[in-house]
Amino acid sequence: MTTLTGERPEAPGADQGRWIEDWRPDDERFWNETGKRVARRNLAWSILTEHLGFCVWLLWSIAVINLGTVGVTLDVGQQLWLTTVPNLVGAFMRIPYTFGPARFGGRNFTIISALLLLIPCALFVYAIENPDIPFWVLLLIAATTGLGGGNFASSMSNITHYYPTNKQGLPLGLNAAGGNLGTSVTQLAMPPLIVAAGLVAVGWVWMPLVLVAAAGAYFFMNNLRHATSSYTVKEMAAISRRPHTVIMSVLYIGTFGSFIGYSFSFGVLIKNQFPDIKAADYIWLGALVGSVARPIGGWLADRLGGAKVTFWNFLIMAFGIAAVWFAVGAGSWPLFLAAFLCVFATTGIGNGSTYKMIPAIFKNKAMEGVDPADEGAVAAAISSARRTAAAAIGISSAVGALGGVLIQQTFRISLAEAGSIAPALLILAAFYTVCVVLTWVTYLRRTGDLRRSLADAGV
Repeated sequence: MTTLTGERPEAPGADQGRWIEDWRPDDERFWNETGKRVARRNLAWSILTEHLGFCVWLLWSIAVINLGTVGVTLDVGQQLWLTTVPNLVGAFMRIPYTFGPARFGGRNFTIISALLLLIPCALFVYAIENPDIPFWVLLLIAATTGLGGGNFASSMSNITHYYPTNKQGLPLGLNAAGGNLGTSVTQLAMPPLIVAAGLVAVGWVWMPLVLVAAAGAYFFMNNLRHATSSYTVKEMAAISRRPHTVIMSVLYIGTFGSFIGYSFSFGVLIKNQFPDIKAADYIWLGALVGSVARPIGGWLADRLGGAKVTFWNFLIMAFGIAAVWFAVGAGSWPLFLAAFLCVFATTGIGNGSTYKMIPAIFKNKAMEGVDPADEGAVAAAISSARRTAAAAIGISSAVGALGGVLIQQTFRISLAEAGSIAPALLILAAFYTVCVVLTWVTYLRRTGDLRRSLADAGV
């Protein structure tokens, strides 16, 4: 078995597809000579697998506005339920998927999670070829696409272990953006495919790509031995109750919850508010803008601090969603589109900045009381912080995705009770304002030694 030490492997690729026994990304020499190359390779295949997970997860967001072509007629409430259930299942799947890399190894679980995507693709084909099936069966089939939503948690918790703490913002942003782009790719590429080959092709097209991703993970990814200790239920419960886990989960509802909630609902909202506009021509823009903005958020957080970026980002989100509310009242399609795209951009930036904050926060907490001169104690603290941060990332990602469900249901109730999405938009603007205050009070307002320690940790 080839292991990684401070020396460069004997030959390029000699360690591919194997367990890595020695991994020290915070050791500058190790990182420059060996770690960086291996981390980038694992990141590349992680991005592809997560990207396909999002593509599959969002299948029904584009299918619902095209079901009429195969003889299925649904009202607005049913359409929103058909996009909400995959979101809900995807959110819950993120909890077990967080444990996957720690239990089986990052490479091994990436292979498993990729192959599982074949199930919702095959069931989608069955549903479209049998349009007379009951709506509840359609909901169950749509629910299986939630497997794609779980991929995010396993991918992010795995990649966290590969990079130095002070360099995690950009790679985590790129990893997440690659997945988020699957949302836009599905919404952009599927309409012309549907025109050319019918709605059923939306299920078939991803299957060979999923097999490529599984093969790539098998041949080119690694398992990190130090990252494979399993979490107990007691440990996870304790991590989930930590104040910073709770706070970051709330903030992640505002960022990722908004991104995925709007991505699932955007087409339905356009169709409902502006029926003369062809939703399929614009539905993909929001997810694209939000995805591209995510690594920018990570990059900014690496340089300015995650808390500062998150604070200003939520402030812009609040004003942006207020502009969407004004556009709805004025019946202005150009303003509606421009304001919503601005909000999508802030969801991406906020996603990147909040995920930069999590590893830095737990590293800062782990280093409290540790003598910097004691190399063994420092290494143990950093290892513990990485493990805790990986779990917190999985928990936050699950809660964030559940926030997307809440956003979808807020729109559904607003339409059902008021016949407009305006009340929902006002509620969302108020929530983003709460996130502004929470970020300020927790991570920016504090002074003295604690505030300096948070700043030194990159929070």
